[in-house]
Amino acid sequence: MITGFMMFLATFKAGELDRRLVLAGYPRAQLLLAKIVALGLVAALLALYATVLLGLSWPVRQFWPLAASVYAAELVYGGIGIMLGALLRGELEGMFAVIMTSIVDLGLQSPALNPLANQPGLWALPMYGPMQVAIAAAFTGERPWGYLLFGLVWFAATSAVGLSVFCARTRTHGRTGPIRQDGVPTTGTARGI
Repeated sequence: MITGFMMFLATFKAGELDRRLVLAGYPRAQLLLAKIVALGLVAALLALYATVLLGLSWPVRQFWPLAASVYAAELVYGGIGIMLGALLRGELEGMFAVIMTSIVDLGLQSPALNPLANQPGLWALPMYGPMQVAIAAAFTGERPWGYLLFGLVWFAATSAVGLSVFCARTRTHGRTGPIRQDGVPTTGTARGI
């Protein structure tokens, strides 16, 4: 959830600045890449930190697979944060959406809260894949690496939605084309940057 909050606020608060940068001619691709790189770095640091703390709490059977699952979980919620930051108009709505998403997602998968936690369709929840790998890494010798793909698909899908909304909101309309030396634009077509 921390990564979800962080990416929501980073995307939400930077929206106006990003629009101004694009209008000033800054390439969108660099802005988008910066968001994804920031998410990747913060997720890696938080995943390592959380895995070390988990390892101090009880004996973890497989440290690196557990770290990979926590990293995938960070990416999932970071992607959700990017998407919500681009879609929602207020901070309160975003914080509420991140909290409720995590409560519903993890609550439905918890055998303690949901006695039918093995229902079909739970595989479509955001944390399903990372949770499967985390539980296997923490308590067994198995390495179900394929489940990490579930988390990466959620990350890719939510990030793509958020970045698409970003591109749509930073699109400019107007006459673009070569500018003569006297500063007057030549005839051109109206298109987005």
